[in-house]
Formats: sequence, C-alpha cells, structure tokens
Amino acid sequence: MKTLKIAFAILSLVAVSQVSFAQEKTVTVGGAPMYPSKNIIENAVNSKDHTTLVAAVKAAGLVETLSGPGPFTVFAPTNKAFDKLPKGTVETLVKPENKQTLTGILTYHVVSGRMSAQDLMDAIKAGGGKATLKTVAGGTLTAMQKGKKIELTDAKGGMATVTIPDVFQSNGVIHVIDTVLMP
Repeated sequence: MKTLKIAFAILSLVAVSQVSFAQEKTVTVGGAPMYPSKNIIENAVNSKDHTTLVAAVKAAGLVETLSGPGPFTVFAPTNKAFDKLPKGTVETLVKPENKQTLTGILTYHVVSGRMSAQDLMDAIKAGGGKATLKTVAGGTLTAMQKGKKIELTDAKGGMATVTIPDVFQSNGVIHVIDTVLMP
C-alpha cells in the first residue's frame, strides 16, 4: 500500500509538471522566442514586431511597472498596428509633453490579472457573447469571439483582433493584436 501511495504521488507530480509545461510553452513573436521565465519587458524588447510599442512604453515611463510582479494581461499592438494610425501620431505621442496621453493609451491595453485566451473565451461565453474588461487606465474593452479568434472593441468603436494569443510571461500574458486600441 505504501509503494502504491508513493507511485501515485510521483505520477501526480509528473502530471502536474506536464500540465504546467504545456501551458508555459515558449512562443515566437516577431522572430524572437518569448520565454515564460522572463517578464513582459524582457521578452517584448526582443520582438521585431513590437519596436514601436517598446519605444512608446519607454517614453511613457512604464518599463518598471511592466517589469513588476503583476500579473498583467497585455494586448500588444504590432508595428503594423501603429502604422495604421494617422501619419505623425506616434511621433507626436512620444514627445515628453504628451507623456500623460501616451500613458493613458498604453495602459488602456493592459488588464489586471492573467487572462489566458481560454479565460477570455469563458468570460465571453458567461457574458452571453460579450465580456467587458476593465483596463488599468480605467476604461473598458469589449471582448467577443469571432470564429476561433478573439476581437476587442475599444471605447471609440475601433476593433482589434488577437493574432497571437497566450504568450505567457513570468508576470502575466501577452496577446498580440493587429490594431491600436483607443480609450
């Protein structure tokens, strides 16, 4: 009986570690591996698809915050998403005199807690097809499911699609999106 309990304990430990490993796989974003053992900033700086976002985070003074313990759910717009904004918008926003506005836009892309794509889908289902997410900026995003993808609608009616879900970090999760969200 004692041997059976030990064998069960070992099998349970292996099963738990395999589930954890499966949830924490390394994903490639912008040509760079995103390691689950690193924080949001440590990973984001390596993505060629997120150089504009990283520059904006630095200009807004949010590096320390997003390197902190969190957990955070970050909807991370790609460079192409920033390119959709009117010409000159990014250059204007990263100026020191616009730091407050930039901070508001960036924190509108962050939700407290660690929400996986499955958590988002569950919230959408529980909400009858829509989930309202409270952002760190104090605004709301509306999440909906379209096919197998998650779409977000911002306060101005703009829509973004999650193109790469579940990029797990040590202090949260990133979901790559194709459009900048506006509060």
